[in-house]
Amino acid sequence: MSLLQGKRVAVLVEKFYEDLELWYPVLRLREAGCDVKIVGPKAGETYASKHGYPAKSDVAAADVNADDLDAVIIPGGYSPDHMRRHPAMVDLVTRAAQLNKVVAAICHGPWMLCSAHCLGKRRVTGFFAIKDDVVNAGGIWEDAACVRDGNIVTSRTPDDLPDFMKGIFAAMVESM
Repeated sequence: MSLLQGKRVAVLVEKFYEDLELWYPVLRLREAGCDVKIVGPKAGETYASKHGYPAKSDVAAADVNADDLDAVIIPGGYSPDHMRRHPAMVDLVTRAAQLNKVVAAICHGPWMLCSAHCLGKRRVTGFFAIKDDVVNAGGIWEDAACVRDGNIVTSRTPDDLPDFMKGIFAAMVESM
């Protein structure tokens, strides 16, 4: 039995998400025995990826309580720019970070960490184009496949997904 069996994880979704950055974590976490819910602005809504692949949300962000989660995963693509337009999605990330839950973001995902005000003096990475946003939000930028600073786990691109998942798994196990 996996150490992560039954752990509850929210993977955020909005339109124009990067396919691999959503589905790779969803499938790996489910494989590890986690209870994974895809969380969007609305329950039951279908969101198209950058390449048109659909992801249907299981639950609306407004109906998710961060206290009930072990981790929140924020995929990249252009979806984080759309996610942060929904206060309930930003509030979920903010609350999860405040509760010291694992909060992981890849590619443009750290935009949500900027909006959630949880980067102050934290080491972080992401897609190179958002470096200024991360630094202006108080993050300490590093160019690495995966950067983990306590409960915050970040990566740059789909090429980094194996390292990203290792960082997420390690953070989840240590938080037990």
